[in-house]
Amino acid sequence: MADLNHDNNSLKIDIHTHIMPEKMPNFAKKFGYGGFIHLDHHKPCCARMMKDDEFFREVEDNCWSAEARLKDCKHYHVDVQVLSTIPVLFSYWAKPKDALGVSMFLNDHIAEIVQRYPKRFIGLGTIPMQVSELAIKELERCKKIGLVGVEIGSHVNDWNLDNENLFPIFQAAEALDMAIFVHPWDMMSKNKMEKYWLPWLVGMPAESSLAICSLIFGGVMEKLPNLRFAFAHGGGSFPATIERIEHGFNVRPDLCAVDNPVSPKSYLGKFWVDSLTHDPAMLKYLVDLMGEDKVALGTDYPFPLGELAPGKLIENMDGFSLKTKAQLLSGSALSWLNLKKEQFI
Repeated sequence: MADLNHDNNSLKIDIHTHIMPEKMPNFAKKFGYGGFIHLDHHKPCCARMMKDDEFFREVEDNCWSAEARLKDCKHYHVDVQVLSTIPVLFSYWAKPKDALGVSMFLNDHIAEIVQRYPKRFIGLGTIPMQVSELAIKELERCKKIGLVGVEIGSHVNDWNLDNENLFPIFQAAEALDMAIFVHPWDMMSKNKMEKYWLPWLVGMPAESSLAICSLIFGGVMEKLPNLRFAFAHGGGSFPATIERIEHGFNVRPDLCAVDNPVSPKSYLGKFWVDSLTHDPAMLKYLVDLMGEDKVALGTDYPFPLGELAPGKLIENMDGFSLKTKAQLLSGSALSWLNLKKEQFI
């Protein structure tokens, strides 16, 4: 893209960025109960994310403004952002029809941005996973309004992702050719980790491994081999513990292989992860483990726990060829989303 001052061979697609609408309805008033997020615009270009009267996070206008994001993209030479909602907005806990209403509002916002800037943004929707019929209905609508997949949580209330109630949703996503981005949320044992930001530092990586293991051991990946999953934060703790997981599968098949007799390691290279590892050694390990075609640039923009200079880690990898870097910066994203490079140049 000419305005980014770099050639087409270095196309950069960030698969992990979060966005929300600038003006959130008062869902608590509309639905008659609390727990929903709203924004307190307490000063220009900034807002407090509030869960009822409880402060959740301070955000800047790049969390809702496409134009603010484009300025950051220009600075860091990011060609395309894949937009997904902030996980705290999933609303799986809400009454199903209310969660559908929230999903539709969020999805329409993302679709409108994609329609305005089709070469700069790709959209993922959110769906009310707690009821498969409503989730599939909104999944179908997401495709109709131009979104290419959905973001889901690492679990749905008390269900892990192998739960039978979720399988029809995954079947529909495969049939519709919709990609799935799995993001940790509502972290396990968070009541034990209130200090030191531990839910984000310890719980999030564990949640991603929980999601991957549930999909493998539960047979979802085996039954739906054409369903394209990608996982945030480099797959969390899963890549670092795959040998332990494989060993457990081998020594206690009576516990691990009850729903799927296939080795966990055989699924390496069959799903995608983003590159958000914060560590050159870990990124190299991830590429060696998964294959360069299954690791895609992802930064968690615009949040501080993400990669603050998008693409810098990949671009500064001395041991990676230009071909490998190009694959990580855009090729893997395009294959996960089943899109063509020519759509964005």
